[in-house]
Amino acid sequence: MEVILKQDVANLGYKDDVVKVKDGYGRNYLIPQGLAIVATESAKKVLAENQRQRAHKIAKMHDDAEALGKKIENVALTLKVKVNESGTIFGGINGAQIADELAKLGYEVDRKSIKVDNVKELGSYKASVTLFRDVKVEIPFEVVAETGEPAAE
Repeated sequence: MEVILKQDVANLGYKDDVVKVKDGYGRNYLIPQGLAIVATESAKKVLAENQRQRAHKIAKMHDDAEALGKKIENVALTLKVKVNESGTIFGGINGAQIADELAKLGYEVDRKSIKVDNVKELGSYKASVTLFRDVKVEIPFEVVAETGEPAAE
């Protein structure tokens, strides 16, 4: 079954892609969830016209993403976290924490586009940021222990 994706679907494709999926996946999940529509001939013609009209806008978004990628690929972040006596982090590091640190530096990045491996200890790591369909950047970050000094009164 061919469907046209109405939004980005992880491990399947991006918005407006025409993809082949198994019938059950399309009928029972993608279409009822509003993630896709059936790729009929008329739907494909409408899609082609919409893509033609949006080509300039998409090119600008791609260029903006590449420019942002060049700026943030050289940024080194330091995350201060609470740790126990053995150096293990309470909780873990996630994309939202990386996005917050980038926002403090003036870079707005969607937290959902940031992928971080399972970080449970202090050290240096890399986060993968998907800024646009094919624009991906690796951001190095270091996890350090938060000092437990009380605030001055």
